[in-house]
Amino acid sequence: MIEKKQLPVSKWKIEASGDKKTEESLSKEFGIHPVISQILVKRGILNIEEARRYLYPSLNDLHSPFLMKDIRKAVARLLKAVHNKEKIIIYGDYDADGITSVVILFKFIKEITPLIDYYIPDRVQEGYGLKIPAIDKFKKENISLIITVDCGISDLNEIAYAQSIGIDTIVLDHHEVSSALPNSLASINPYREDCDFPFKGLAGVGIAFNFLIALRGSLNKEGFWKNNNHPNLKEYLDIVALGTIGDIVPLTDENRIFTKIGLELITEGQRPGIKALKEVSGVDNQNIDSSKASFSLIPRINAAGRVGSPYEAVKLLLSNDPAEARVLAEKLDSYNRQRQSMEKKILSDILETIGSDTSIEKMNSLVYASDKWHPGIIGIVASRLVELFNRPTFIISLQNGVGKGSGRSVSGFNIYKGIQQCEHLLLSFGGHFHAAGISIKEENIGKFTTLLDKIIGNISDLSEISSQITIDTECPIEDISKNLLAQMEILAPFGSKNPEPLLLARNVKASSPIIVGNNHLKMYVKGNGTSLDSIWFNMGKYQSFLNGANLDLVFTPQINNWNGSDEIQLKIKDVNIIS
Repeated sequence: MIEKKQLPVSKWKIEASGDKKTEESLSKEFGIHPVISQILVKRGILNIEEARRYLYPSLNDLHSPFLMKDIRKAVARLLKAVHNKEKIIIYGDYDADGITSVVILFKFIKEITPLIDYYIPDRVQEGYGLKIPAIDKFKKENISLIITVDCGISDLNEIAYAQSIGIDTIVLDHHEVSSALPNSLASINPYREDCDFPFKGLAGVGIAFNFLIALRGSLNKEGFWKNNNHPNLKEYLDIVALGTIGDIVPLTDENRIFTKIGLELITEGQRPGIKALKEVSGVDNQNIDSSKASFSLIPRINAAGRVGSPYEAVKLLLSNDPAEARVLAEKLDSYNRQRQSMEKKILSDILETIGSDTSIEKMNSLVYASDKWHPGIIGIVASRLVELFNRPTFIISLQNGVGKGSGRSVSGFNIYKGIQQCEHLLLSFGGHFHAAGISIKEENIGKFTTLLDKIIGNISDLSEISSQITIDTECPIEDISKNLLAQMEILAPFGSKNPEPLLLARNVKASSPIIVGNNHLKMYVKGNGTSLDSIWFNMGKYQSFLNGANLDLVFTPQINNWNGSDEIQLKIKDVNIIS
């Protein structure tokens, strides 16, 4: 039975008041609404120059890639390979970050040498990371340089083996660094303790892009291109944006620059592969923001690596032929439909198990395993379970007594650091704060489940942190206008560490609540002579409590485009009934 006392759904944290003088200074300098300047200050933007870089991201604000440890050695080794006509292989991962990383590296290096190819392991047959059978294959093909991207930093044995048979390795990776670095010719990773690069939150494709900036600069110095006719790296940012958003890295600093410019290029749709992808996704002729990229374009790229072939996604993004691109985009769309069906079945299996488990409320984490689940789908299911139950989750696909697991976490728990403490139970592991992968013997899953639950249970405030929402500022609904919403758009792109603004309006009255669509709650909210439409997704169960109630309302304002009209609508995050 649904009870009124269940509201509010989450704990509210209202950011402390910022520096009023700074807020006024920003409003005056940039001509922005006080609400916007309050949001900026509360997000740590504390002076005019920081605000300029945030509001108007520019490639001129990128850090020097040469601040990355080993990047000069990596560039020099690649140039040696080019000049000596050595064969080079790019070795990537099968997710959107890995696929886009492979694309930009291959696209650029192909312009300076024909002796370049790429390899992406099969998710099911080979799994994540560099593998010795693949290295043996490269040796037979006379490849003398491997460039790993979005993987490699934890492949110590494999890289040592490659070196022992005369193959050099350059690692471009953004995953957490374990106690030792691989014995590669160069390991480029901002998480290295000795790396001076100031921004640590790059996706793999962001590291690959920085590598290309350094490579292009070095080629320019040696006069490689006549008349300075070098590739324009800005044109690569549509691809970089897809990989960056797809890996759910913080959309701050360099990632903000990449995604802001990249989303504009995606909206323009000049690249045949992305244009075709937009068409099959039903978002052609629309403005592509981070949300549309996340829910329409990136799942189709990921689906290729999950249930199809990542090579088809690479070919799509490299294609200059609209007809070929359309065929490939339709393939990715079909893979995505297949992925959705498989995801639904796995999620249904787990929810059925959870429904009959009386101990679920006492669990700090969720771990489920089966030999019936496709390893390409389990990461998405783990994400869905985190959304539903607000707990770190591992889903494990079993085959021949060995499980491949994907983990996802809540905001307060570094899942990589967590599984580090379980290392003695694992065959291998890797990842970062929010996501991780493991390989484990089936017989150790029970011990792993118990230990992980204990580790999380020792973090006393985790449940409070993970169920908490952070409100940017208070804003009466009479201040919500189309002008304010237009200014709020300059805070985009939204994502990790730069979420959509959450505002709080106090003492508004709810009226005419109705259920629309799939259990969404739609109603009007009124205050000080202003009435606005609102929607609360998946919360139809609270309809009976809200008609005529006085509320404190947490929301994000947006424009609802419907039947040719564009009206203000409040997207509700939570409500508190005050009378």
